[in-house]
Amino acid sequence: MIARQITYFGQPAVVICDAKCGKAWGINCRPRVTLSDDPDDYAFLADAELGEAPADPGTYEGSDAKPTEPAERLNRWCVRECERSAMSKPGKANETVAVRDFSQRDFNQPWKHSPHTPASGALKIEEADRG
Repeated sequence: MIARQITYFGQPAVVICDAKCGKAWGINCRPRVTLSDDPDDYAFLADAELGEAPADPGTYEGSDAKPTEPAERLNRWCVRECERSAMSKPGKANETVAVRDFSQRDFNQPWKHSPHTPASGALKIEEADRG
């Protein structure tokens, strides 16, 4: 786990990350499965269900892209786009924050599903539009 104190909208905040950049797709590009007719009922696939993420998923924050070297980690892309990072609330840099656990599927509406909902052949794997 890595961490860095930043200034976010003029307030101190802390960003943490699991440093698994090879598995970072970006929140808008990470493959997911749709679980019902409700477009908000989906689960991001677990790391074990995916290969390596693209070195450049095609998303940027200002001039920052997904890090390609350790010295670039916890940049603006990481803070705003990376699904593997978490940030404290601005002005609350002493609060505890936790990153998502992608060792299993991450459900957008977890109250609808048990944490061990099996993959079904009927589920359509979606990959967000990269354009």
